[in-house]
Amino acid sequence: MSQSPGPGIDSAATAALAQARAAAHTRRRTESERILAGIGLVILAVACFATLDTATKYSTLAVPILMGVWFRYAFQAIATTLVLLPLRGTALLRTQHPRYQALRGALLLGSSLFAFLSLRYMPLAEFTSIVLIAPLVITLLAATTLKEQVSPLRWTLVAGGFIGTLVILRPGGGSFSWAVLLPLGLVLTNAWFQVLTSKLAQTENPLTMHFYTGWVGTLLASVAVPFAWTALPSWEWWALLCLMGFMGTVGHFMLILAYQRAPASTLTPYLYAQIAFAMLGGWLIFSHVPDRFSLIGMAMIAVCGAAGAWLTVRERRVPIEPAES
Repeated sequence: MSQSPGPGIDSAATAALAQARAAAHTRRRTESERILAGIGLVILAVACFATLDTATKYSTLAVPILMGVWFRYAFQAIATTLVLLPLRGTALLRTQHPRYQALRGALLLGSSLFAFLSLRYMPLAEFTSIVLIAPLVITLLAATTLKEQVSPLRWTLVAGGFIGTLVILRPGGGSFSWAVLLPLGLVLTNAWFQVLTSKLAQTENPLTMHFYTGWVGTLLASVAVPFAWTALPSWEWWALLCLMGFMGTVGHFMLILAYQRAPASTLTPYLYAQIAFAMLGGWLIFSHVPDRFSLIGMAMIAVCGAAGAWLTVRERRVPIEPAES
C-alpha cells in the first residue's frame, strides 16, 4: 500500500523550489545590471571619442598634425604602461604574434593620420558618420578578400551605408571637396585594423593589444615628429593635447570594461551614439549644424551600420571598436 509524502517532505520541496526561484531571479537581476553597466560604459566611451575628435579638430588650428598624433599616442602609451604594468607585470608583454601587433599599431596610426587630416577640413558630425561605415567595409573585405559568404541582407545594408555616405559627400555638388575623401582612407585602414583585431583576439589579451597599439604608434610617430615640432603659442594648447590623450586612453579602457560586462551583440548598436555626441560638439565649439541632406545620410549610415555591426558580432562574437583619432 503506497504512502503519500508527509507534510515535512512537502514543506522541504516547496522551500527548495522557492530558493531556486530566488537564486534564478538574483542571477537575472545581476546579469541585467551587468548589461546596463556595459551599455553605460559604451556610451561614455563614445562620448570620450567624440570629445577627442572635437579637441583634435580644434588643435589643428595651431598644432602641426604630426605633433598632435605623436602626443596623443605618447600619452596613451605612458598612461597604459603606468596603470597596467604594475597590475599584470611581464605578462602584459607576452604575445604570440609580435608582427601582427606591430602591423595593428601601424594601421591604427595610419587611421589617426587620416583622422587628423579629415578633421582639419570636415565638420565633426559628417566625419564621424562616414568613419562609422567601417563595419560595413569589413563585410565587403570579408566577401572579397576572405571569401566569406555574405547574405543578401548584408549586401543591402552595405549598399544603404554607402548611399548614405554619398548623400553626405554629394560628389558633383557645389560643397564637394576632394578633402572629404580623406575619411574613406581612415575607413579602409580602420577596417583592416578591425579584421586584424578579430584575428588577434582569439589568442591575445585585450590589455596586451592595447599596450602594444599605444607604443607602436608612439615609436613610429617619433621618427617623424622632430621634423614637425614647433613651439606652441600658449599653455592652453598643451592642455588641449593632454585632453586628447586622456580622452583616447580613458575611452579605450571603458570600451574594454564594457565588453567584459555584456555581449558585443548587445553593445555594438550603441557605438552609433557617437554621431549624436559629434553633432553636439560641432554645434557647441564650431557652431555647425548639419544640413537636411547630411542628416538623412547620417541616419542611413547609423541604421545600416548598426544593423550590420550587430549581425557581425552576433554571428562571429567579434567586438567592433569605434573608429577614432
